[in-house]
This record gives sequence, C-alpha cells and structure tokens, in this order.
Amino acid sequence: MNTSLSGLKILVPESRELDLFATMLEAESATVLRCPLVRILDLEDGSEALRWIDGFIAAPFDDLILLTGEGLRRLLSLCKADETRLAKFKDAIAKVRTITRGPKPARALREIGLAPVLAAATPTSAGVLNALEDEDLKGRRIGVQLYPGDGAQHLIVSLRTRGAEVIPVTPYRYATQSESAQVADMIRAIIARDIGMVAFTSTPQIERLISVARDIGLEDKFLAAMKEVPIASIGPVVDDVLATHGLKPTVRPETSFHMKPLVRAIVAWRAA
Repeated sequence: MNTSLSGLKILVPESRELDLFATMLEAESATVLRCPLVRILDLEDGSEALRWIDGFIAAPFDDLILLTGEGLRRLLSLCKADETRLAKFKDAIAKVRTITRGPKPARALREIGLAPVLAAATPTSAGVLNALEDEDLKGRRIGVQLYPGDGAQHLIVSLRTRGAEVIPVTPYRYATQSESAQVADMIRAIIARDIGMVAFTSTPQIERLISVARDIGLEDKFLAAMKEVPIASIGPVVDDVLATHGLKPTVRPETSFHMKPLVRAIVAWRAA
C-alpha cells in the first residue's frame, strides 16, 4: 500500500468532484476530512438563462467565453426538456469561437464532441483577456458564461471598454448555508492545529470558510491559524483569492491546474 501521505489529516472542502478528489488523497493514505461548504444548485428561475440560450441560438455570438465547466453543463441541462432546443444550442456552440478559462470548461466542451478554439494560457479572467490582447474587439458580440458572485466583473468591464458587446449569463447558484455547525467545528479544529493541511479547489470554498468564521466570532483566530497551517491550492485563481486575505499556498501544481497534479504536488511536498 502507498503510504506517502500516511498520518496527514487533510481538510477537503465540498465541491462537485469532492469524492473523486478525496479518493485520490486516500489512495495515498491521507486521512481526508470532508467539509460541506458550497453546493452548486440549479437556478430557482431559469427563464432568464433560457432567454440567453434562445438569443444565442437565433443569432450566435462571435465568441463564447466559458469560465467554468459546470456553467456549460448547467446551460445544456436547462435545454434537456426540449430536445430541439438542445440540438440547436449545441449546433450554435459549434459555430462560434469558444474561449475557455481552464481545463474544466475545455473538458465540458469535449463531453459534447467539441474543443475550445482558444484557451487561456493562464486559467484566470486575466488570462482570457491576455489571450485576446492583440485583437480588435470593437463591435464583436461576446457571450460570457459567468459563475455566481462578482469575481469576473473585471472581465466584462474590460471587454466592454474595448468596444465589445458583452452578453453574460449565470446558469447556476451556490447554496452556501450547508451544514454550518460542521463547518464551525472544522474551523475550530484548524485553530487548534488539529488539521495538517487544507486543500482548496475553488474560490467559493475560501470565502465560505471565512464567512462562517466571521459569523462565529473567530475570523481573526482562523486567519492567523491559516497562516501556519499548510494550504494546497489548485491554481492561480485560488491563489489570488487567498492573497486578498493575506494567505498564500504552501503547495500547488506548477502548470496543470487540476486535481491529479494537485495530489502529486502534495505528495512531493510531503516527501521533501
């Protein structure tokens, strides 16, 4: 049996691929603590997103920027009740230039037999802007699939400043009030240094932990502890949000920002 992470207790915040990530770490003999932080849910009212889809079908954009794989999957899911709409939506995607922020939206495209036309070299909104840096965007119609929150607003503002017509859509929502008592227990365990590492795979996980810590009056102690507890980050997007709270990762992949390289990076850090 591989025992490379034996004795290391890793807190893994909830995500869409929680079980897969946890299984990878457990295969390396880590003790994995699952923490329910952020659940992704369908929109309570999908009518606005459906209008976006129908507008895209009727007049496909010049470009479609996909920031998350989950976003594309949720858009496709909204169409499933109408097979004709679903087929037309896939056809419309195939006709436009797709631009992906990272490996997850690229993977979602491959699931429907497509591939990104342009991929950001760095999986951030800034990376998307850099990929378009030398282009004249004046008058281009650009669809942008967003994620909940304001994290990508700079991207929209920058595209509009350069003369593009930006048509955004947010096709899912977060349910962030998941199991607050358990989250509070995990925060106390971090403060007590009973957890050997915290592994972040998305930015909402960070914000949710800090929000709960604030709600229970432990934000300062939690942030102080997180400056001492090793942090594993999946990539630059997570790094940027950590930095806004005065935190920095101990471990992250160098180039390929998804779960397998993150596990390998943790193993290499432990072996060093």
